[in-house]
Formats: sequence, structure tokens, C-alpha cells
Amino acid sequence: MLALPKRSAFAAFSKRPYICSSCLHRARSLPLASGTHPISTPNRSLQTDAQTSPTENSDTTSFRKLLKDAAKKKKKESRESPLLPNQSQTDKDRRLEKWELTVGIEIHAELNTARKLFSRAATSIGEIPNTHVALFDTAFPGSQPQFQKETLIPALRAALALNCDIQEKSSFDRKHYFYQDQPSGYQITQYYEPFAKDGHITLYPHDFPAGVSPEDGPINIGIKQVQMEQDTAKTVHEPPSTHLIDFNRNSHPLIEVITLPQIHNPTIAAACVRKIQTILRTVNAVTAGMEMGGLRADVNVSVRERTAPSTEHGLSYYGVTGLGQRTEIKNLTSIKAVEEAVIAERDRQIELLESGGIVEGETRGWTLGSTTTKRLRGKEGEVDYRYMPDPDIAPVIIGEDVVNHLRDTLPRSSDDCINMLVDGQVYGLTSKDASTLLLLDDGDRLDYYFDVVEILKATFVDNAEVLPRLGKVAGNWVLMELGGLFKNDSWSETRVPSSQLSSIIAYLLRKEITGRTAKLLLARLFEGDITLVDEIIAREDLLRRPLSREEYTNMAQRLIEEKPDMVAAIVEKGQHQKVKWFVGQMMSRGAEGTVEPGPAEEVLRELLQMAPMEQK
Repeated sequence: MLALPKRSAFAAFSKRPYICSSCLHRARSLPLASGTHPISTPNRSLQTDAQTSPTENSDTTSFRKLLKDAAKKKKKESRESPLLPNQSQTDKDRRLEKWELTVGIEIHAELNTARKLFSRAATSIGEIPNTHVALFDTAFPGSQPQFQKETLIPALRAALALNCDIQEKSSFDRKHYFYQDQPSGYQITQYYEPFAKDGHITLYPHDFPAGVSPEDGPINIGIKQVQMEQDTAKTVHEPPSTHLIDFNRNSHPLIEVITLPQIHNPTIAAACVRKIQTILRTVNAVTAGMEMGGLRADVNVSVRERTAPSTEHGLSYYGVTGLGQRTEIKNLTSIKAVEEAVIAERDRQIELLESGGIVEGETRGWTLGSTTTKRLRGKEGEVDYRYMPDPDIAPVIIGEDVVNHLRDTLPRSSDDCINMLVDGQVYGLTSKDASTLLLLDDGDRLDYYFDVVEILKATFVDNAEVLPRLGKVAGNWVLMELGGLFKNDSWSETRVPSSQLSSIIAYLLRKEITGRTAKLLLARLFEGDITLVDEIIAREDLLRRPLSREEYTNMAQRLIEEKPDMVAAIVEKGQHQKVKWFVGQMMSRGAEGTVEPGPAEEVLRELLQMAPMEQK
């Protein structure tokens, strides 16, 4: 009877701010005078996922910004590797020539499914805690796992997109470890018989930021296997010592993509993670990317002397021999974190080995702005996890007909899509714009772009001069002009229908409206005006009115009278290139889009008694 009130009272008391008893006693003993300030007792609490005060959030944001700025400055000074104390650029280059970096990556991605992996409970994100939970999710005694076959479909799409061989028979295993977020004492995964093996991805120059591709030509990275496994529950910390468990996430279906240790550059490691994320999102296999917490990466880092024999005193992994002792950096949640964590751990291991130490197999962590990683715990091995086949789950048999159907219905690959968008004969976008379109809004922005281009092609089907420019112009308006309006809003193709944007661009390409008018029309539609563009332009008389010959002449005459010294330089000294300056001034002084350079230069040459443009 007294349990609940006592527990509630304890919870309320535990949330009160801590005040030192001696400080409180001294404060009470002080005389209360008008000039005396009482001792303030600021609240101190840990920042948690569950609650964060505005002050804490503000302080954290500014501190993170300082760290980011410092990291950017440091990377600008030395992109490839930060210099250690008392280390010159020459020393750093010498060290990198002596030691070879090797990286393997494990990517955990949450599958896009309606149900959990081993129960009929619905998957959920951001729902009320413990509202989507089956008995098996809480390890209730006597409950049995029920494999949900539909969860296999997005996993197969992902494996096929990663060029893996789908195994006809696969099975599930128990990975034993004890932690509060795993109520059964083990995680169900696929260790011995994964459903997909021996895949690969290829990195092309367009997969890297401009100018930083570390190697010429394509880079192939092998994928050892793709396996299905269950996610753990979510732990919510409440200071000072309360830990709440949300079982909504427990048994969410995951895939783990394990690459071979064939990466030897931090930039390639980051590009590899970005490429796998793009592929998984392209085939609609995952719920979200790294930015939303739907994907995270663990990196295994080792170094070895380049001159050492590859098979002597070295470790091996799936046919790759001569490896150094690896450490694992867990739970990296951004592309930037992957690159910087690899650099930090590489330099730490090199420094340790050159000082006579040895690298221990361990799990390490990395935080934003750090210059090194920190030890979390010793690295568990196969013996520690005590892998064993799960006796409660039957083997999974995948038919060849299912695999062939999924392979035939896969969406166009990201590489094929980017190559098509970059092709000057089709769309003519830059690699950066093509990659951005592909990644934005789960492909919805790209579909919108295609609709705009198709409408414009039908509009200008007989205009051979405009047709080659349509893809690039449409890309600029979809990404820059319209994208800027969506900066603080979620994407919606109905906000400005593709037919309306196409109409604005068509008027602009025909030079019937100015660029400023086109942007104002777009903003008006974005704010909710559903009137057709044609009607708005006709009703408000927004069509551009070309200048007459007399207006060109008057504007040019005023400029000539204002700048007699430049006129003398053109006429007397033959500095004819300065005519272009006058053309630019006429274009800037006239209403936007009303002054065209050709007629303006023609009038100027006539007034200055110069040869016509065609006789130049």
C-alpha cells in the first residue's frame, strides 16, 4: 500500500537540486543587509536525451560550434592528418609513407518495415514509450520468436543493390552479452549463415567532394556479408541514477553491412559510408539516414609498416593477410565523424608503435572535436559472445523466383542515375547537383525535377537553342530558388506544383519576364497562391517591355556625357575594350532584364563613331 507513495516521494526528492548543507548553514548565518547578496545555489544536472533545459541547450550549441570551427580550421591546415605536437609537415609525411592504414566498416541500418523482426508488434519512431511491445520483445518467460517474413524484402533489396550473392539457406544465431537494453541476455543475429555474402561497391570520382578524390579511377571495396539482426531497447537516463527502458525499439529489424578491410584512406572510408547510405535509401530499404539516427557505423582501424612482409607476424581476415592489431570505434553517427575518427585513431596507433608500445584489441569511442579516441572497454571476441544457433527459429529458405523478381524491379542505381543527370545531352547537371538531387527527400525532389524537365521539353520541343539548357536551368530552380524557400520547411511537391514552376521557367527562357519577376512569382506560389502563372502575369501586367531604339540612345548619351575621359580613351587611344564597361553600366542602370547587351553595344558604337559590331 505504501509502495507507490514512497516511490513517488523518492522520485520527486531525487529531482530536487542538490545544495551543500554547510553552504546553506553559512548562508543563513549571514546578516541580511541591503548591500549583502545572498549566496546563489545554481542547479546542476546532467544533460540527457529525455530533458534538456534551454540554458543547457544554448551553451551546448555554442560550444559545439566552437569545436566545429576549430576542427574546420585544423583540417584546412592539414586535410590529410593533423600534426602532432613538435611534429613538422615533413615528419608527418614521412610517418604516413612508413605506415599503412587499413580500415574495415560495419554499418547498422534500420530496415523500412511495418513490423518487428520476431514479433507482430509495429515498428515505431518517436511514439509513447512501451506502446509497441509484444511479449517476446520483453523476454517474457515462455514467449517464442515469430520471424516476420515481410521484413526480409527490404533486406534482400539492400543486398542485391550491394551486388551480394543471396544465400538459399540462412539461419539465426544468439550473441550472448548482458546489458540492460537486452532483456533476454542475447541478441539474435546471423553469424554463421548470413543471408547475403560476397558483395562489393564501387566508388567513382563523383562520390567524393570536388577535388578530394584520393585515387584516379574507380575504387572497389568488397563486402564480406550482409546479415539481419534485432535492435536493442532504448535507454533513457534520468539523473542522478535512474535508467528507463523503452522497449518500442527492441527487436526492430536491422541489417549489418560488413566491408572487407580494403580501405587505406580516411576520405575513402567516409565516402564508402556515404555511398552505402545512398544505395540503401535509393532502393527504399531503410527508414532514414545518419542525420535521423536510422544508420550508424563502427570502424575497425589498424596500421602496419609498409615494408613488413604481408604474411609475417600479421593477422588475417577473410583472405586479407598481414593486418595489424585492430581497434573498433563504435557508434559514429555522421560522415564527418567517420573520417575524423579514423584519422585520430590512425595517428594514435602510429605514435604508440613508434614509441615502443603495442596496440591492444579494444573498443574505443570518439566525440566531435576530439584529437584522439578514448578507451571504452576491452574488445570481445567470438568466445566471449558464445555464439550458438538459435533453436527456436527455423532456417530461412529464399526462393530463386523471389530473388529474380526483386532484382528485376530494383530502382535505377545511384551511379546510373548520376551518370544520366550529368550527361550533357540529357540533363547536363554538375556532379554535385546530381548527387544532391539524389539524396534529398528520399528521391521525391528528383522525381519533381524530372516532371519539371519533361514539361519544359514538351513546351520547347521545336526550339533547338533552348532544349540543351533545360536540364541545367530546371536544376538551378529546383535546388537553389525553390530549395531556398524550403529551407525551414519539409519538402512538399504540392506547395509549388511542377506545372507552375515549369510555366515560370518557360516565361523566363522566352525572355518575357525578368529574373526578379520570376522569383517573386515563385515566392507568391510558395506562400499559397493557387492562381495560374499565366493569369497572374496577364492580370498584373508583368510581361517585360523591350526598350525602344530612342530609349537605348538616350541612356547611352547620358553615360557618354558623364565619362568624357573614357570616351577619349576609346576614340583617341583606340582602347575599344572599354565599350564593354559602358554596356555593363547601361544594363545595371536600366530596369532588370530590359537592357540587352547586343543593342546597347550597337548604339554605343554608333554614337562613338566606331565600326559596327560585325565589322570588328
